[in-house]
Amino acid sequence: MSLTPVDHHALSLDHGAWRVAAIRRATRGFDGIRDGESSRRGRGWVRLSAFAFPSAGTTAVEAPAEECGPRPERAAMTTTILICVAALMAGAWAFGRVRSLPAVPTTAPATGVTIVIPARNEELSLGNLLADLERARPARCRVVVVDDHSTDRTAELAASFDFVEVVPAPPLPDGWTGKSWACHTGAGQATGDAIVFLDADVRLAPGAIDRLLAELAVEGGLVSVQPWHRTARPYEQLSALFNTIAVMGAAAGSRRRHGGAFGPVLATSIEDYRTIGGHESVRTEVVEDLALARRYHEHGLGVHVALGRDDVRFRMYPGGLRQLAEGWTKNFASGASSTGAFRLLAIIVWVTGLGTAAIELVDGLRGAAPLALSVGLYAAFVTQLSVLFRRVGSFGPLTALCYPVLLVFFCGIFVRSLWRTHVRRSVQWRDRQIPLHSAGA
Repeated sequence: MSLTPVDHHALSLDHGAWRVAAIRRATRGFDGIRDGESSRRGRGWVRLSAFAFPSAGTTAVEAPAEECGPRPERAAMTTTILICVAALMAGAWAFGRVRSLPAVPTTAPATGVTIVIPARNEELSLGNLLADLERARPARCRVVVVDDHSTDRTAELAASFDFVEVVPAPPLPDGWTGKSWACHTGAGQATGDAIVFLDADVRLAPGAIDRLLAELAVEGGLVSVQPWHRTARPYEQLSALFNTIAVMGAAAGSRRRHGGAFGPVLATSIEDYRTIGGHESVRTEVVEDLALARRYHEHGLGVHVALGRDDVRFRMYPGGLRQLAEGWTKNFASGASSTGAFRLLAIIVWVTGLGTAAIELVDGLRGAAPLALSVGLYAAFVTQLSVLFRRVGSFGPLTALCYPVLLVFFCGIFVRSLWRTHVRRSVQWRDRQIPLHSAGA
């Protein structure tokens, strides 16, 4: 049997030519194919080894990553956009549409009301509230100021108004927080049909109590008002995010009456107050307003929340940055634990979106992300915050524009609050250490 000689050289050339043709077909249309080097940008390319001429060394060709799959940068950009859009929607839902008190009372207020004002070292604020009540208060209205062991001129100032009854709080019993004990003491003096609890730093427009009582006559249960926060010094702008999240957490804008309440202004009938056990039933709670709201829910009584706007205002923490930090530290971790799971998740998503947009803006400014997209996302949150901030207080557009500063401060205070609430088991307020070991008992 004869064998035909094989021209190995020609066969090798034919095979090499076939492989070169295959590579050309695979890389047809690629821009910037270069031999033996990577793209200048160092990313978005896939190196293909030129296996056609192994004996001549290695020759590399490069292909854009788009031909092999989506760029990681596009996936990250899409994720960022989705997070921010979800956060904007979550924030809008959580804040909701919060009502104000009716402009004109639609029903006659209760025939008699007792206003109870717990006050501890409030000489800087109490006079303003009492002056408001002196100018305008309902007929058959009693005003009781409970002096909670003040060390300043609080009691003397209250006694200077002839329509005010000053009641000294008895020694604080074990297992009671100071404010609940003062409110309980004042409630013991109440007469008439309704009782209103006011913080000493609240300011009232003429007719505000009448409108509050008219709302109570319509809604029943517990009516609470979050005062509009008036600020006077730059550090007070740091409260903007806290005030906004407090409204979200209390479900103030929800149509369902299952949310929390705000301690500065509470109104209820004396009958309902006694039915739920009054402040004695929440005597261990640091955030007694939310605890009272839970008690009303447990007894099948509604809780209605409104924003103060022009009717009811206050200036929180005028004593300086330290007082502001102590106040929010005392309240926020306990308030978060009282918030419904789904609502809390929405708030977390919103806060995450705020942080994401801020980081994206930094990336855009240093050229690591599309600048137009980064500025757009940031501007969307600034716009939303501007609207929400104006609903809760005198927080202007500049405060919204600088919201990353507020966000860092908020996170720091929240971590501090978690530490004081769940690790140290005590918080400090008004020169008092408030133990939390028996909270909820």
